[in-house]
Amino acid sequence: SSEFRLAVVQLQVTSVKADNLSRARRLVKEAAGQGGQVVLLPECFNSPYGTNFFPSYAERIPGESSQMLSEAAKENKDPSLKRTVGSCITACTVFGPDGQLILKHRKIHLFDIDVPGKIRFQESETLSPGNSLSVFETRCQLLVYPGAFNMTTGPAHWELLQRGRALDNQVYVATASPARDETASYVAWGHSTVVNPWGEVISKAGPEEAVIYADIDLQYLADIRQQIPITAQRRNDIYAVTSTQEGSR
Repeated sequence: SSEFRLAVVQLQVTSVKADNLSRARRLVKEAAGQGGQVVLLPECFNSPYGTNFFPSYAERIPGESSQMLSEAAKENKDPSLKRTVGSCITACTVFGPDGQLILKHRKIHLFDIDVPGKIRFQESETLSPGNSLSVFETRCQLLVYPGAFNMTTGPAHWELLQRGRALDNQVYVATASPARDETASYVAWGHSTVVNPWGEVISKAGPEEAVIYADIDLQYLADIRQQIPITAQRRNDIYAVTSTQEGSR
């Protein structure tokens, strides 16, 4: 089949890690029960987002959080993606339906911003970046971004960036945000979203905890690429995109 169902979990993250893991596990099960074949969890789903939290919530991989995801993937026979913090390096792990770890990707570009009078946040104060690309085999033609945009960058850029990347790469784009907590030291924007290759929003959450679904149609993606053949029109005689090192597996 050229179609599969994507589930994006917008989790309400608290200061109690055990509660976060329990809630995430329950929502992964709920997503699988609704036909989700790929489940995406938000950035720092097991920890409040903030540089002061990272050291105390950090884990090794394998660890408590990755073990829960492995078990959830196996229990529901469903690939499960997540983002967490390990050894003070942000890492995204991918698990297959057998519960086995497929890949561990370390975040390359840390989130350092300073918008005068609005927000300053420097991940580099406590985190170290990864130094390699990560690749694994899947039938998905889909970009997923677990992210935690804030109340300054969220309304300005969150949906705009997703629709732009979907359109200029002719792919589906899915983003998973934590649910909004107005009492938190860092208030996430929420609004987890799925955009199709035409740049249309096909599924979107509000600010509260929710699971959203989108039916990903790879034949539709192929049709879009045939109608507007961007990749076939690349001028490799003038420019090229290259990587300085091979992606890890």
